[in-house]
Amino acid sequence: MATQMFEGRGHAAIYQKYRFAPGKELQQTILSYLREKKAIPAELAVDVGCGSGQGTHFLGEHFKKVVGTDISEAQIQEAKATPCMPNISYLVCPAEELPFPAGSVDVLTSFTAAHWFQLERFAREAQRVLRPGGCVAISTYTLDMSLRHGQCSQQLTRVFRECWDEILKYSNDKVKYVLDDYKAIFEALPFPDKKRITDIYDPIPMTVEGVVGYMESTSSYQTFKKNDPTAATSLLQETEKRMLETMGVSSRETPVEFLVRHVCVLGCKGC
Repeated sequence: MATQMFEGRGHAAIYQKYRFAPGKELQQTILSYLREKKAIPAELAVDVGCGSGQGTHFLGEHFKKVVGTDISEAQIQEAKATPCMPNISYLVCPAEELPFPAGSVDVLTSFTAAHWFQLERFAREAQRVLRPGGCVAISTYTLDMSLRHGQCSQQLTRVFRECWDEILKYSNDKVKYVLDDYKAIFEALPFPDKKRITDIYDPIPMTVEGVVGYMESTSSYQTFKKNDPTAATSLLQETEKRMLETMGVSSRETPVEFLVRHVCVLGCKGC
């Protein structure tokens, strides 16, 4: 089974509110590859580990039918409660046991989730459900984010990273796959035609509240909060205060740019 880290209703609600959709550069990287491999237009795309559906919505614009799957019932409930295109639906199931016939899926995606899967079993399942010539696009954003705002970007990033470093002390061991730029996930895929891109940069428009909310939504922070709720809550409150002071503003709704680096593993099943 995949590692289950996002099960609680409260955590799923925070996740839905603060997690961001795939940025434009990542979207274009995936779509360019799928066009190159003639994998679009296509009938069915399956988004594995879809969480509350941020990546699934992007797929809805490019495929006739899109199914988001996740092992967490709470996450799927959040996804279903969010307005989406009529060609999108959701299922609760493990990444390693997808309820699709062999050779029935055109494109299989996973956005910032594959590091939680049992890699070998998921790779075999991807091989099974994909049609000949079908493609996978598996991505994550990395942990080396930075913030941009006016003339104080460097100071603002320092404040963010001091908080982020404290939170990452509570990371699950599976985060090692992210730190390794998904090299192990790339190697686990059984397709001879595959590549890994590690330098996709996307500026994500956010607010101060959104950046703090993103940190709150992470599995590492939730573990920290279970261990020491007072310290965890205090850390985010103090960080928000320091961010506002650094920017010389008072509103949590003040816009900032959240610069993230994506890693993307792309592969095509042979015909």
